[in-house]
Amino acid sequence: MTDRTELITTFLEQAGYGSWTRSPLAGDASMRRYERLSSAQGETLVLMDAPPEKGEDIRPFVEVDSYLRAQGVSAPEILAEDAENGFLLTEDLGDALFSTVIRDDPSQEMLLYRAATDLLLALHRAPVPDLAPLGPRVMAEMASLVMTSYRAGILGEENEVLTHRFEDQFEDILRHSVKGDMVFVHRDFHAQNLLWLPQREGIARVGVIDFQDARTGHPAYDLVSLLQDARRDVPAGVEMQMIDHYIEASGVDASGFRTAYAVIGVQRNLRILGIFARLSQEMGKPQYLELIPRVWAHVMRGLEHPALATLSDWLRNELPAPSAENLDRLR
Repeated sequence: MTDRTELITTFLEQAGYGSWTRSPLAGDASMRRYERLSSAQGETLVLMDAPPEKGEDIRPFVEVDSYLRAQGVSAPEILAEDAENGFLLTEDLGDALFSTVIRDDPSQEMLLYRAATDLLLALHRAPVPDLAPLGPRVMAEMASLVMTSYRAGILGEENEVLTHRFEDQFEDILRHSVKGDMVFVHRDFHAQNLLWLPQREGIARVGVIDFQDARTGHPAYDLVSLLQDARRDVPAGVEMQMIDHYIEASGVDASGFRTAYAVIGVQRNLRILGIFARLSQEMGKPQYLELIPRVWAHVMRGLEHPALATLSDWLRNELPAPSAENLDRLR
């Protein structure tokens, strides 16, 4: 057995689950690995293996999990943890991911997206946790991955002057457009991180995972994440109705919120272009390249908003489109 295998065995034995059978679960874009544990009686739990030597840290997950559960959110209950070695044993919320439920029964789509939007509304009324903020400069620097990973990956060189120009211009746009009170921001609030739990009530019907990178930020951020999904096409009608529902239920200024939504949409999707390019080139995960055309379409649509006029033409000129040839360069 490898050292890490021995560590897992010891962790499970000490937690009282050493006799449970283990099977792999689908992972994510991180270095974390997941397994489902099953008892002889059919009970199940989830093991998270987050190796510290590969840059993983379970402590942010534990902290955010505690906050979410205190707000009545169906985040998985933590049954055992080992921060030093990077192990967590949690409640199993099942396999009913929003993406799976909607694929199997498209008539559920509006119901699920409304439930997820209602969860955001509830979280945005809750006490704001003490997490690092997503301010204008931070968001601009995060989006600059499109220059340093996506653009540079295709063209074969990085241009620091262009990157700094992009960051400064985008920061100015964000400072003028993304204003107001901060709220909890999951950052990856989408159909493959949400589970449908119809046996529960209210906001608890939406199970939430993969929240270890949470910050505080603008209320539109997670709504963008939900409705401009990199992994599935959300119908325009669903996006429009959920934005309308959020504005009506929250009482926010409609014009300001829609502007922030558009600008954050471009910020978030530019960053995703960079992340997917980096996942392919640096981590050997070229499957993410298949998602880039959808993300690119989100960016192009968002650049039509007047708030982005000072950056729109420049970005269209500087960023190479995700043609088949350009995507091959990112493999």
